[in-house]
Amino acid sequence: MKFGQFLWKNASVLGIPKQVERFSKFSPSPLSMKQFLDFGSANACEKTSFVFLRQELPVRLANIMKEIDFLPDKLLGTPSLKLLTSWYSQSLLDLVEFLEKDPDDKEVLTSFTQALVNIRNRHNNVVPTMAQGVLEYKEAFGVDPVTNQNVQYFLDRFYMSRISIRMLMNQHTLIFEGSVNPAHPKHIGSIDPSCDVVEVVKDAYETSKMLCEQYYLTSPDMEITEVNSKSPNQPLDIVYVPSHLYHMLFELFKNAMRATVETHETSATLPPVKVRVSLGSEDLTIKMSDRGGGVPLRKIERLFSYMYSTAPSPVHVDNSRNAPLVRAGLYYTEQTVQYSMCKLAVLMLALSSESVERLPVFNKSALRHYRASTEADDWCMPSKDPRKLGKSERTQ
Repeated sequence: MKFGQFLWKNASVLGIPKQVERFSKFSPSPLSMKQFLDFGSANACEKTSFVFLRQELPVRLANIMKEIDFLPDKLLGTPSLKLLTSWYSQSLLDLVEFLEKDPDDKEVLTSFTQALVNIRNRHNNVVPTMAQGVLEYKEAFGVDPVTNQNVQYFLDRFYMSRISIRMLMNQHTLIFEGSVNPAHPKHIGSIDPSCDVVEVVKDAYETSKMLCEQYYLTSPDMEITEVNSKSPNQPLDIVYVPSHLYHMLFELFKNAMRATVETHETSATLPPVKVRVSLGSEDLTIKMSDRGGGVPLRKIERLFSYMYSTAPSPVHVDNSRNAPLVRAGLYYTEQTVQYSMCKLAVLMLALSSESVERLPVFNKSALRHYRASTEADDWCMPSKDPRKLGKSERTQ
């Protein structure tokens, strides 16, 4: 067990392999939006939440930590991955400490909530740290098709797991910390029962615009169209997690703005980014279009590949000037969409309260993906320079 061997060498995380094995034998328990809402609004009980999370969070952590073990040794050996695995190990240890504690003890509940805050803060930079680790590996060793396939499969699941874990921690800490955000008093944890979609679109645009102007000294305008077929002339309100929607839109705006500015850098004016928000009886659709040149058809399949980007690589994960250039966030956006059981072509958000978390589980099926090799393509791939078939050039 590569990850286990790495952990055993670190005294501060002694016992982690045993805990990973223990909790990875269980499958995560996905929750629906209705369950989140019902618990937070009417049945909020800190003791109940504590008893559930002290078991569920280690299970979700351990399941994905098992899969980390199947990453290439050289990727696990990068400085960024070593740092990231130490975060996960420490967080698992922090949670295991509460397994035998009395849920009726108020001090235990308070310390558990604080532990969740600490874990959440510790994991704030997981996304850029993982991205940096992949870049370090790619630059040092290159990427072969098998490695690309395995890393892609892993990252689909890794980021989905991260989103789900943060959702659980956010709900608990926001509901039971005893502090209500005066700007959003009706929020149920991180869920807004009346999320104003257009306002979130505008917020994401303004932040993206600021970053774009810092880097390029210019930015395209936005044109927004609203269609409410469910309740005409009414605001476009849905039950949703505003931070999730904001993140998705922010990454899409960054990508659209970068493409627009770079494609029209010699033009006197920039064409606007157009956004159409449509609310139906069952779903919400957000269509964003720009005149940034588009993506060649032959590259469409790689658009959400983590190891592919049309933008330059960031100099450092903490370099905010590179933020508008990085497409890694677009890939993470796809996972945020999938976690919410939505689709991202145009951004489509399911409105059903019965939508359930989409969670990865480590089992034999997952194991087969990491052990699978890439075989030869069974479709002919045309050459960029087709062979000439003139009579004089034919093989005699």
